[in-house]
Amino acid sequence: MISSETSPVETRIVIIDDEPQIRKFLDIALRTQKYKTTLCETGYKGLEALATQGADLVILDLGLPDLDGKEVLQELRSWSNVPVIVLSVRADEYEKVALLDAGANDYMTKPFSVQELLARIRVILRNQPIQQEAHIYDDGYLKVDVTQRLVWVEQQPITLTRKEFRWCFKKYAETKQVEF
Repeated sequence: MISSETSPVETRIVIIDDEPQIRKFLDIALRTQKYKTTLCETGYKGLEALATQGADLVILDLGLPDLDGKEVLQELRSWSNVPVIVLSVRADEYEKVALLDAGANDYMTKPFSVQELLARIRVILRNQPIQQEAHIYDDGYLKVDVTQRLVWVEQQPITLTRKEFRWCFKKYAETKQVEF
């Protein structure tokens, strides 16, 4: 039996991996431990899920069909400090170090041990502050509070529906521009 100081029932984990078998395997392993999961097969879908739903931890593959995992990490780090475990077949030491320096909290190489991954998740979650900081992106022109789903353009509040907010975030993540 695995004991944990964290409460998996309330913990949300976003899995961003293009391989359906890996997503399903991770989903089963994590849900068995009572974690809530969101599965995303592309970088953009992962960023959108993180912006609209939030998460307590991200498991990120590097070889995604639309964005490289490095780009996903870079974009995510521009507005969030959510812990990220990179899970990739890339085993090059230079790449591992570069990703850890870029903001990944941990790096595991595929194939991997699910028990070791679960232990690493517990360690990261145990070391997280209880109160997560707000997820706010601000580039001076566009300000987005992804937790509250609030948007400001040139310091003017913009009212958006949930669907409009998702579109706005997706469009911005893809092009770095939003036109209203």
